Order: sequence, then structure tokens, then C-alpha cells
Amino acid sequence: MVIEPFGDQAVRVIFGDRIAPEIQMKINQFTERFDRSPFKGFIEYVPAYTNVVFYYNPTEVRRNGKNDHLSAQRQVIDYLNQLGEQINNEPDRAAKRRVVHIPVCYGGDFGPDLNEVAHVHHLTPREVIEKHTQPQYLVYMLGFAPGFPFLGGLPEELATPRRANPRLKIAAGSVGIAGKQTGAYPLDSPGGWQIIGRTPVPLFRPESDPPTLLKAGDLVVFDAISEQEYLRIKGEQA
Repeated sequence: MVIEPFGDQAVRVIFGDRIAPEIQMKINQFTERFDRSPFKGFIEYVPAYTNVVFYYNPTEVRRNGKNDHLSAQRQVIDYLNQLGEQINNEPDRAAKRRVVHIPVCYGGDFGPDLNEVAHVHHLTPREVIEKHTQPQYLVYMLGFAPGFPFLGGLPEELATPRRANPRLKIAAGSVGIAGKQTGAYPLDSPGGWQIIGRTPVPLFRPESDPPTLLKAGDLVVFDAISEQEYLRIKGEQA
């Protein structure tokens, strides 16, 4: 674990240099432990693939810190180092991950690129759907848009380049593939992912607490549904 300054109001905690489930598990363990006892002056943390950035208010850290002679940045770094040492001294715990099932209507107007993805891999659309719904995908992080999950675990045979010409608008709930990643758009937005389906379940609700359906460390399973089921679930969400 390496801790380094990240500007004058944040520090970054680095857990590795590769994208891997065991690195994400360390990040999850660290943030869960931090949630139990955040320091005064803490604003928020942002997990990524291999690191977490902690943002803080320097004035509040200095005001509430025990070591007035140290800078706010030094106090935060020392606090996070101590937290890391405490975790290292604890017995290893098996990761407890929440499994979230997300219904998806594949193909048609909901998945305009399904046939293209099938063509690229010499598969039928049905085979693409079967392969896409088999894994449990790990949520490595949220980014790009509020609640957008970057998922690991896409079968190698479904890895597909982004579209040469991105769309100006992709509907909220659209499920797509880009390279070796799969994910779902929480909001209407531009994008270049290959869209193969759409979920009727909202991924982002700003009025809710928490506002996002998913969080880093979750496992996601996509369940294929019919258009009729999509419309029914969509109506229930209204």
C-alpha cells in the first residue's frame, strides 16, 4: 500500500498496479474499515480500479487534529497509514459481496448493436445473450456518469471494440460492451459502447439514499427478460 499527495486537498492510496479482483477486495476492505471511523474534515472518497482518493477540508483537519504542528496532509496520511496497519494485523476475512440481479431486454430497439456483436464473433444473437448472462460481474468502480458501473468478468469471446461513430444519445438503462468491459448507462448520454440491451431498473436516483443502485465490490448478474416483462417492470418503477 502506497499513500501519496493528490493535490493540496486529497491523498491517494494505491493498492496495486493491475486490474484484479484481489486488488478490488483490498480497496473494499479498506473503505469499509474507514467508514467505521472517518477522520474529522473528511469530505468523500472515490474508489478506482487500483486506488482510492480521499478528499478532505484542510482547515477542518487542522482544527480537529491531535497534532497541530503537522500539516493537514501529513495528518491525513498518518491516519490512513495507521488504518492500513490495523487491517494488516487482522486475520484475513472472506469477501462478502452483494449480488445484484439486473433484468435486461436484449436486442431489437433496446439492443441495436446485438446483431453486430454476434456477427463480429461468429455467434448467433441468442448465443451472445447466453454468454453475457452467464457470469457474475464484479463492480470495480463507478464513473463516467453517476452510477455507471465498470464491470469486470466479460467473457473473452464477447470483447468487442467501441463503435467507430459514437451515438449522440444513448437511453438510460442501456447495457453495452466496449473492449473487454461491459456496463450500463444510468442516464441518457452520448457514448460509443456497443449497445446490446436495456434494463428497466434505474441505476441512478438522485432523490434516493444511496442514489446509486450499485457500489464498488458488488457482483452483478444480468437476467434476460422479454419486452413484455421490460414494460411491466418499467411501469412498476414509475
